[in-house]
Amino acid sequence: MENQQQEMDTKLRYSDSGIHPDILKAVEEMGFETMTPIQEQAIPILLEGKDVIGQAQTGTGKTAAFAIPMIQNVDPQLKKPQGIILCPTRELAMQAAEEIRKLTKYMHGIKVLPVYGGQDIGRQIRALSQGVQIIVGTPGRVMDHLRRHTIKTKCIKMIVLDEADEMLNMGFREDIETVLADMPKEHQMALFSATMPQAILDITGTYQKNAVYIKMTPREITVAAIKQAYYRVAKRDKGEALCRLLDYYQPERSLIFCNTKRMVDEITGMLKERGYEAEGLHGDLSQGQRDTVMNLFRNGRCAILAATDVAARGIDVSGVDAVFNYDVPEDIEYYVHRIGRTGRAGRKGRAFTLISGREIFKIRDIERVCHTTIRERKIPTASDITKVKSGKLYGEAMQIMEERDLSDIKKSIQRAAEENGFSVLDLAAAFMQMNMGDEPKEIEEEKPYFERNRRGGGAGKGGRRERMERNSKSKKPFLPKKGDFKKNSKRR
Repeated sequence: MENQQQEMDTKLRYSDSGIHPDILKAVEEMGFETMTPIQEQAIPILLEGKDVIGQAQTGTGKTAAFAIPMIQNVDPQLKKPQGIILCPTRELAMQAAEEIRKLTKYMHGIKVLPVYGGQDIGRQIRALSQGVQIIVGTPGRVMDHLRRHTIKTKCIKMIVLDEADEMLNMGFREDIETVLADMPKEHQMALFSATMPQAILDITGTYQKNAVYIKMTPREITVAAIKQAYYRVAKRDKGEALCRLLDYYQPERSLIFCNTKRMVDEITGMLKERGYEAEGLHGDLSQGQRDTVMNLFRNGRCAILAATDVAARGIDVSGVDAVFNYDVPEDIEYYVHRIGRTGRAGRKGRAFTLISGREIFKIRDIERVCHTTIRERKIPTASDITKVKSGKLYGEAMQIMEERDLSDIKKSIQRAAEENGFSVLDLAAAFMQMNMGDEPKEIEEEKPYFERNRRGGGAGKGGRRERMERNSKSKKPFLPKKGDFKKNSKRR
């Protein structure tokens, strides 16, 4: 725990970085305490008004790295575009816009609008006419609005190119240069890209002034020894899906990762209500409380530990059978650190990730950056859970039958059956029902994102991702093999 506290102390906290209090309030409500590496380096420089070239992979927290300085630089009283963010696909534009909206929750008067192809441009024009300060869009659609003069650039203070190499690969160079050429002479520019080909260097040389270069090098950590799977499930059903996986695989010791402190508390409370031995770990706990929770987990008196990424730093517990990503991590490196808690010292490990909607794109990014494959699996059915629970009870009962003299108990049962007019089989079924509980309700399977969002087609990168998603579907059920886990999951 001492190492964990030291790591937390060395990471830059949002509250120590000169960020506006209303933005800090939103960040705190989102459950984040400390910055990711790209945020640590980029935010202070951008707040100074300097141009930035950031070389960083997808999933490293880039959105907040450029969004926080942009939001802080916006004048809420001026109902005109003051910041533009270009993204390669509409999915990324929608995702970035949603995160920026969360960050502006307490910055009253600031409006954010995503603009992209496939959506009625008239609807976007009406939204723009109502006064929007931050625009997040694809290059082609932003350029369309510039041609129509429905986006005016006179008051633009900052422009961001997010995943610039992807935009160039998709043939957006001319569109990007058209957009940049329409910007005011005095403006701040940030460019983020996973790679730095010559075409990107040409853009930076032409449109940026004395840009500060920031490079993030992701750590290569092997995850080959860990069996990884993801499950599509609606957000409302995530708690039930988590319990299904715990009941089906019955790991002796599990780690559950959440992105926020609030979610850790909710999950811990839900698991305790259902009879699991679970504890939570996050930054709001005192050092004494953290020590108590960790001792319970290390000593085996707590089978399940739910934690945030920051709180989990420094945890080194042997014998973790499974890691559950209740939330997909914001930073890809966090995914590697999370699942690396299992499968240590030559042991086999499993990692389960619950996803909803557009989070499938985060899975694809993780696969690409980590050079790994995460298989899609089906949540165990109610019938599967019933079979597993009954099999466990049968096994425990047969062990007692072999080890103990039950003659007096059998006589008592027989006498009670005769006196009350029921059979011994009826009584056995009742005892089984008491121990198993009611059969769980079926979870409705969430359809793949593109099957729910076919309007507008799957052009560009979205179309390729759709094909990737289709081709990666596994046809075989993901069933546990004998010896995967010890069948003695601890329940109250």
